[in-house]
Amino acid sequence: MKILSEHRSFNGTQRFLQHDSAEIGLPMRFALYLPPQPKALLVFLAGLTCTEETFTMKAGAQHLASELGLALLMPDTSPRGANAPGEADSWDFGVGAGFYLDATQQPWSKHWRMESYLLNELIPLVQRESGLTKTGLFGHSMGGHGALALALRHPGRFQSLSAFAPIAAPTQCPWGHKAFTGYLGEDRTTWAAHDASALMKQQVAAPYPQGILIDQGLADKFLPDQLHPEAFEAACAAVGQPLTLRRHEGYDHGYYFIASFVDDHLRHHAERLM
Repeated sequence: MKILSEHRSFNGTQRFLQHDSAEIGLPMRFALYLPPQPKALLVFLAGLTCTEETFTMKAGAQHLASELGLALLMPDTSPRGANAPGEADSWDFGVGAGFYLDATQQPWSKHWRMESYLLNELIPLVQRESGLTKTGLFGHSMGGHGALALALRHPGRFQSLSAFAPIAAPTQCPWGHKAFTGYLGEDRTTWAAHDASALMKQQVAAPYPQGILIDQGLADKFLPDQLHPEAFEAACAAVGQPLTLRRHEGYDHGYYFIASFVDDHLRHHAERLM
């Protein structure tokens, strides 16, 4: 791992790093905050058009993370520099739109392997280097989809789970249709394996008996057509999964919303990881 920059923050250290990823086949960047006395690791997956810098610099999470002893890992959202068609369009399938899955369709399948990258490479690497094994997962929007779906696809890998305004049912929304068609192909029977609401319906028991936390702004312009938290809420109710889904008047989809409630998410994870 190459340290690109390092900054003192609330008696801890905020680093921006880069490494050569075997899974992606390209250099990948990530951010890592290490509090003065780290006790557990919390991974944040960012949303469409974001990078490893977005949550790190806008959410204001380091202050409380330092007090709680939470190390924060913020990966980039997608491969960079693959020169795939459409990669430069952050609203297409490339930069900023990795969707935290392994693509099966050309030209994306060569480098767009975000699920394998996170689960098999980056998170184990940081766990080994930091000595932290207890790990929580959360994310925003596309990253909220990633957090919910990856946690359900990999039972036992994460001990706590939450999300901000997640794409909770991607098989039912335009963003999901576009990404899944590009990455997974036209066969929609393959899509449900990456849809958090569909995955939750398949559970035989509550995978997170201590509860999942989701915050959703009611002034979020993407809420009616893209996010569908009610689908995940119904799936949780059907299998007895405790869910706290908080709906907030006046809040939109951006980082003013995230910064307003990030402390609640940090405490949610700390209570379950320590």
